[in-house]
Amino acid sequence: MIDRIERLVIVHKEAILYLICGGLTTLVNWGSYAVFVWMDIGPNISNILSWVTSVTFAFFVNKWVVFECRSWEPATVARELSFFFSARIFTLIVAAVLFFVLHDIAGMQYGYTIFTDSLFGTEGMFTKIVTSVVEIVLNWMLSKFVVFRKNLDA
Repeated sequence: MIDRIERLVIVHKEAILYLICGGLTTLVNWGSYAVFVWMDIGPNISNILSWVTSVTFAFFVNKWVVFECRSWEPATVARELSFFFSARIFTLIVAAVLFFVLHDIAGMQYGYTIFTDSLFGTEGMFTKIVTSVVEIVLNWMLSKFVVFRKNLDA
């Protein structure tokens, strides 16, 4: 049984590390938001600042821990950082559009109530979960195959 678990961990190491780092990134997002609000920065600006803080944190933990990219050459880091932020902005837009399509168009206009019904006492929470899963998968794919891909020419 232990050997099976060890093999699963070895085979799925990258995915496991990605999920752990994603959880830590979420904590950084929430924690930095709270700190910015406590510093009397308005909620909207605090939300933007916490997104930038958490995406920056995610860049470093994904680079070093998940995808094991050890180069700190300024040109390499600049390229990876610009690709990483561009990818995150792209998936943010995809998630926002998908949420709108599922919740507002499919749910409200066409009556697919699964996307507008309350889950955990919150309207549209099912749609939020669906869009989050899509966003996580896209972030992983873009990080693995675009941002931190091996043998990327400078």
